[in-house]
Amino acid sequence: MRLTDYKWFQAEPLNSESSLPKLVIRRLGLQDYEPIWGAMRYLAENPKSERNDEIWLLSHKPVFTQGQAGKAEHILNPGNIPVVQIDRGGQVTYHGPGQLVAYLLIDVRRRKIGIRKLVDLIENAMAATLEQFGLAAETRPKAPGVYVNDAKMGALGLRIKNGWSYHGLSLNVNMDLSPFKCINPCGFEDLAVTQLADFVENEEMLLQKVSKVLCNKLLDELGYKEHS
Repeated sequence: MRLTDYKWFQAEPLNSESSLPKLVIRRLGLQDYEPIWGAMRYLAENPKSERNDEIWLLSHKPVFTQGQAGKAEHILNPGNIPVVQIDRGGQVTYHGPGQLVAYLLIDVRRRKIGIRKLVDLIENAMAATLEQFGLAAETRPKAPGVYVNDAKMGALGLRIKNGWSYHGLSLNVNMDLSPFKCINPCGFEDLAVTQLADFVENEEMLLQKVSKVLCNKLLDELGYKEHS
């Protein structure tokens, strides 16, 4: 796929004298899973010191993804939805239209940040996004993601290779949640799953609005200015 065919912009550091690397945000729309996975994996497998850090914002066509240590028993009844075995951490999850996905292709060595800090900033960005829509989100130390009223609304899974992170987060916005009943989400039996649309009324263009807010919250966490 040609990433240059999609909308993108370069974020500016909060401090004009900052030594932060360049950060490019790409909006990729609705995508099949495997080409996107292949593209970000290729970048991590072929690192270049001069390459910009990037965040990709998109949604996926229906797919279950199983993490590298995932257990087959957590896939209960996938039906016609494909199951893709991938190389991120964590167990099985579902992606589909109406869910917002953000992939973080970050040179963590250059930024001098570890995996724990990266997980924290992703969770902080998701929680701050939901707060802007009037929801109080919680995190759980042994179950990464964000939860509202004990139901999972945002998940995350990462891989570090050659000093670069890839994969990222998914946030349920306005989607068909029924495929989550076909799996044990993130490896937890009977885990309740929810979405933002169940808590806001008459909100038009909700996915686009959430995408803008989440993008800016990720920029905040990484030390860049918000994008109008």
